Amino acid sequence: MIRPLLQDDVLLADIKSAGATRGELHLWWLGQSGFLIQHDGRHLLVDPYLSDSLTAKYAATDKPHVRMTERVIAPERLDFVDVAASTHNHTDHFDPETLAPLLAVNPKLAIVVPAANRETAAERLGVSSDRLLGIDDGQAVDVGEFELTAVPAAHETIERDEQGRMRFLGYLIRAGGFTVYHAGDTVLYEGMVARLASQPIDVALLPINGREPARRVAGNLWGREAAWLAREIGARVAVPCHYEMFKFNTATPEEFVAECNRLGQPFRVVKAGERLTVERN
Repeated sequence: MIRPLLQDDVLLADIKSAGATRGELHLWWLGQSGFLIQHDGRHLLVDPYLSDSLTAKYAATDKPHVRMTERVIAPERLDFVDVAASTHNHTDHFDPETLAPLLAVNPKLAIVVPAANRETAAERLGVSSDRLLGIDDGQAVDVGEFELTAVPAAHETIERDEQGRMRFLGYLIRAGGFTVYHAGDTVLYEGMVARLASQPIDVALLPINGREPARRVAGNLWGREAAWLAREIGARVAVPCHYEMFKFNTATPEEFVAECNRLGQPFRVVKAGERLTVERN
């Protein structure tokens, strides 16, 4: 099993150390599509999956979710988080076994979810739907030091509920003049580049596990597509994610790296638990 670069006490020490600086943006990859974002001592989680809930759920099925990477940290140790955001309701992006312990140690935690998924998410988490902040395409919400704007995600298609609200979202996350694009689970779709290219994106967090029907799960960008998208939207740096979590649904970053190099797109491949620091442009 893959050992995170930083884990448990060492990871916490690195988060604390980074928090002593001001004016920089720090990100840690927590595995799959989970990231911790820090700016000026405030912390936001996106799509944290810090349990073995899916491994347990599918253990006796023909689609076992065998974990590839050790957990970077137990969620109850993250008692300093201000915001947690989920891009959609799949368990590796909205995990009650991660979010419930987080909520227990962060009673004022703001939880942002797609408005289309709000009722279901509240039921799964065992809270009132009023406890969750619902957001839809084009809407923005201010939570502490962070502003989140919802953009569409196509996993593998654009899906809407009966009220026309997006079931899958990406987020533009702004803090202190920085902008992070977290794509959620998505493939390329019409109008995507035009929608994002108008934004000054410092970091693009992009899934690279691709799509293979044999996996029997909705797919994502291939590595080469993620590299192309990052270049087209003008991202200062592109970071791959959504791999090395489950053996049946993974990829290597080699294709992404090769295409970034060919296109001249700046990128950074981080290991689980590793920090990426972004300075002002």
